[in-house]
Amino acid sequence: MSIDGLGDDEIRAILLNTSRIAVVGASANPARASHEVTGFLVGRGFAVTPVNPGLAGQQIHGATVVASLAEAGTLEMVDIFRRSEEAGAVVDEAIRLGARVVWMQLGVIDQEAAARARAAGVTAVMDRCPVIEWGRLGLARGA
Repeated sequence: MSIDGLGDDEIRAILLNTSRIAVVGASANPARASHEVTGFLVGRGFAVTPVNPGLAGQQIHGATVVASLAEAGTLEMVDIFRRSEEAGAVVDEAIRLGARVVWMQLGVIDQEAAARARAAGVTAVMDRCPVIEWGRLGLARGA
């Protein structure tokens, strides 16, 4: 069992039933994982809003970067590229803004934040990458 307690069916359902994703910590640097993941999600037809205050107004993979999660509009999933000790604040904001899924990237683990999300009815994914899960599950959608 994974650290987040979610099985393949739950991850598959998240990836196939989500259309709007905010990527917190998105980077314009092609060498960064957040840049690659943002491009992957855009290429699969998701409506992606990159979130990075230092890049606000710029484009990453054709998507306009916003400065804060609150500016990302209607949220379904928040993909978090922040250090584990910073993830909790993002999770709390995602809960407040009505996201239905928080997805903490590989190496990002905050059990207390995940528990707060679950208590609020939000699915919490931890220590996973949607690109890896997509391939592992053999999913097909978009490009």
